[in-house]
Amino acid sequence: MATKRGRKPTGKPRATRASASLPPEIYSTLQDIAKQKKVSVAWVIRDAAEKYIADQWPLFART
Repeated sequence: MATKRGRKPTGKPRATRASASLPPEIYSTLQDIAKQKKVSVAWVIRDAAEKYIADQWPLFART
């Protein structure tokens, strides 16, 4: 019997994948920011989304 490969369970729910179309100039700016910070564009988008949510709904801020 073959063993399953993949991620080990962490107890945390898996992230949900989302797709969005962005104007070229916005994506280019995101790439520049990511390169400056030495992170991925996905990381920049997640960071921006978290900050936006915290700004819009401060009571839902993560702890």
